[in-house]
Amino acid sequence: MAEVLIAGGAVMGASVAFWLTQLDPALRVTVVEPDPSYATCSTALSAAGIRSQFTTEVNVAISRFGIEFIRDFARHTGPAGGIPDLGLRENGYLFLTRTEAGAAQLEALAAMQRRLGAATEVLDRAALSRRFPWMRLDDIVAGAFGPRDEGFFDNMGLLAGLKNAARAAGAEWLTDRVRGLDRDGDRITAATLETAGRRPADIFVNCAGPRAAGLMRSTGLALPVEPRKRTIFVVDAPQARHKDAPLIVDPSGIWMRPEHGQWLAATVPATDGPCDPEDFTPQSALWEDHVWPALYDRAEGFAAARVIREWAGHYAYNTLDQNAIIGRHPLVANLYLANGFSGHGLQQAPAVGRGVAEQIVHGDWMTLDLSPLGMQRVLDGRPLAEAAIV
Repeated sequence: MAEVLIAGGAVMGASVAFWLTQLDPALRVTVVEPDPSYATCSTALSAAGIRSQFTTEVNVAISRFGIEFIRDFARHTGPAGGIPDLGLRENGYLFLTRTEAGAAQLEALAAMQRRLGAATEVLDRAALSRRFPWMRLDDIVAGAFGPRDEGFFDNMGLLAGLKNAARAAGAEWLTDRVRGLDRDGDRITAATLETAGRRPADIFVNCAGPRAAGLMRSTGLALPVEPRKRTIFVVDAPQARHKDAPLIVDPSGIWMRPEHGQWLAATVPATDGPCDPEDFTPQSALWEDHVWPALYDRAEGFAAARVIREWAGHYAYNTLDQNAIIGRHPLVANLYLANGFSGHGLQQAPAVGRGVAEQIVHGDWMTLDLSPLGMQRVLDGRPLAEAAIV
């Protein structure tokens, strides 16, 4: 019986394990995860959104499967998943632009997204004002809005259901950390676990999130992925209760969305760069320096806004092109990657887990062609840039 060892047991590792048990129940699947509470994993600390509004076709196709999977989660995972519903709220995403050139780009992207099954529509300022009368839009030319198949869902429910179903089908979760991989030429022979020591297997999958590059260094191979800190603010704004609002990506650099009568809001730090993988201290100054002024400029109801909670999580940031690196490593026949998602890994987990499992079981992509996201482009220095990073 062949054994697959997966380094990292949050949503990406759980998805790979789930799909492996679906496609080949004879496989022995072991998932090594250091923290069963998932307290600092990217899955738990994400904003839990899904959208079709990407700038690369492969990402749109991934999201098209992802929304169907999330919407019909109980059917996919069955009773063993234990999660009857992921609470999907299809509020949509809204990307705003201040320029005519930006509006033309949104139109071109919307046409591509609609061709792949999305419902993206581009609204001018007047149409936006009718749809969102509480927003200040004097500086806005247009916005791209997804009226269906985009929104927010239960991030930990997705992880729990995938994990429960995989375990029920025979996958094992081991509480430990993969510290390194032993490489002999074009093969990995074993993983080195922090507590259990050397663990041989036949196939290895790197789902180590922001720590993925460190794991690859143990093999003598590079991976352009680093942890980058993102601080999310939970905002109470009594004069801005808009529960049906979309996730708004503002030209100022912030995003915001409603959450249980309040708001989540965040921005990218001006000095964005790699952070310590153990550093989860929120960058509190971002609120007054950037986030709150941008919220107030967009809607006067945020005049009385206050932060009631904040947290920091890490993006597994691909420094080459902000796109995922997926599939079999061209130089190591039994090593597979699911890394570098740059903030959109949660929503991509259903399709990526299925794709990696297909490569392992069948030797190739079977449903979606994810080859544009393969490691070969990294080795060749051919970026596939994703511009819509939130």
